[in-house]
Amino acid sequence: MPRVWERHILNSVAVADLVPVGSDVLDVGSGAGLPGIPLAVLRSDLTVTLLEPLLRRSAFLLEAVDDLGLAGRVRVVRERVEEHRSRYEVVTARAVAPLPKLLPWLDSVRSPAGVILAIKGAKAVDEVRSAAPILSRLRLTAEVLSVRALPQAGPATVIRARSAA
Repeated sequence: MPRVWERHILNSVAVADLVPVGSDVLDVGSGAGLPGIPLAVLRSDLTVTLLEPLLRRSAFLLEAVDDLGLAGRVRVVRERVEEHRSRYEVVTARAVAPLPKLLPWLDSVRSPAGVILAIKGAKAVDEVRSAAPILSRLRLTAEVLSVRALPQAGPATVIRARSAA
């Protein structure tokens, strides 16, 4: 169980300080609800949409949101990101796809002044390098950040992308 907390839950809430107060957040490919559900539990100022195309996972998310009493601030949408038409101030993704493939999807649902937060692993710098042409085409800048949910917790590696100045 400690590995689940460190690797999944704490890794998810490590991005909380990167999310502006009162943001409307989209968690793309939410799966088991990470990072969307932990963010919603930790930050009552956020509204969170969990975007998940698979029926079984969407059903689980609906049940989890209900059981946790989050239904007023968290909604589950069963849809692929390519089909989703709303825009969000913060778009998150964890373990969805390599950055070059992921960026166009996430950028399509990001509001013009919004931010993309992709939770990645040890190869995040390499992913940013390989995504340079896509970042340029989308007029985005990206930085690799190391963030922690708690001082004693292991770091999470996050790629933060936003519109170039």
